Amino acid sequence: MATLRMREALRDAMAEEMRREEGVFVMGEDVGVFQGAFKVTEGLLAEFGERRVRDTPISENTIVGMGIGAAMAGLRPVVELMTINFSLLALDQIVNHAAQIHYMFGGHARVPLVVRGPGVAAGTKTEKLTLNTDFAPTFADLAGASFPADGRSLKPLLGDEEPSSWRSSVLLEKLPQEDSSEEGKGKGKAKGKGKQDKTGGVGVPKAEPIGQPAFEAVRTETHKYVEYENGDRELYDLEADPYELESIHESADPSLIESLKAKLDALRSCSEEECQEVENAP
Repeated sequence: MATLRMREALRDAMAEEMRREEGVFVMGEDVGVFQGAFKVTEGLLAEFGERRVRDTPISENTIVGMGIGAAMAGLRPVVELMTINFSLLALDQIVNHAAQIHYMFGGHARVPLVVRGPGVAAGTKTEKLTLNTDFAPTFADLAGASFPADGRSLKPLLGDEEPSSWRSSVLLEKLPQEDSSEEGKGKGKAKGKGKQDKTGGVGVPKAEPIGQPAFEAVRTETHKYVEYENGDRELYDLEADPYELESIHESADPSLIESLKAKLDALRSCSEEECQEVENAP
């Protein structure tokens, strides 16, 4: 049985997918001419050229951000960070964009992005010239991906696989607005009298706020169920009506409504890990 170094296994996995899929490319600091800080990209520039093995400036936030944009445009970038602790400089891009965009756009946008870099053994850390802490399991959990056990396990992450089931339902809320004005509170004001301005005139009474009433809702991959504080109910089929133009609450299957109502009630009352179980439930 052949024995490979970890960096060789990583390189082979990337090379195989780059040969299979034109949209897979590598970007990062010194991944091209220098062939990677730890020689993980050795030989890739010679085989695939500068268009698909791209050296970048030293700016982790920018590198990951460009990778996210490329992924949303249909490419499959592999972003290499020189060490995993430098990923903190790109934390906003990884946590608030790469991990959330698929859900922010209701499943209509995808970010097939791989961010890789040298880490350390699970549960350990090393202090040499730079502290290197193992953030990879946290990022894998955010992405809903299985944590790779070896270099070759990178390969499935580069393929065209659907995202794993994660947060299949989300709680949405609009809370009632409180009137913080003196008129609203009624402090020291005679009922029915307007407020006198500096010129001695009587001001116009404040109009009631116009807008959507407070509500709580649950959004799943296929439906959105809304309960307003005034008693109104709405239900939208997100596959047939993604812009939520026509409520089907009156004509929908009662069992579907009861199921969504139960999920909404569970999300209202859950806490900590229990909420993730509710979100992941079918």
